[in-house]
Amino acid sequence: MIFKKKIKEQEEKPTSKIYDLIRKPLVTEKGTLLSNNSQIVFLVPMDASKLMVKKAVESLFKVNVEKVNIIISKGKKKRFKGRLGKRKNEKKAIISLKKGQKIDITTGI
Repeated sequence: MIFKKKIKEQEEKPTSKIYDLIRKPLVTEKGTLLSNNSQIVFLVPMDASKLMVKKAVESLFKVNVEKVNIIISKGKKKRFKGRLGKRKNEKKAIISLKKGQKIDITTGI
């Protein structure tokens, strides 16, 4: 007879890597409209993947993520004091939550 040990699933504590994946929420007019559909927009690092962002949001906010869409915005070329410069590239993650779940980031505003 072979006995299998039951391994208890421990709740993962947020680590510093998870906090680095979610830089800040993006509060715009479009983001506010998306919040009515259980969606929220975050700025994330350029090397973050959809799966990494999904796991980070689920562990930080204790919600169930349905899907993650990623948008990469290329930085514009701008002039400053006669010299040509470039703004930085941005990566946005639009996170769709399961029905009935919500992340309220506007309470402190």
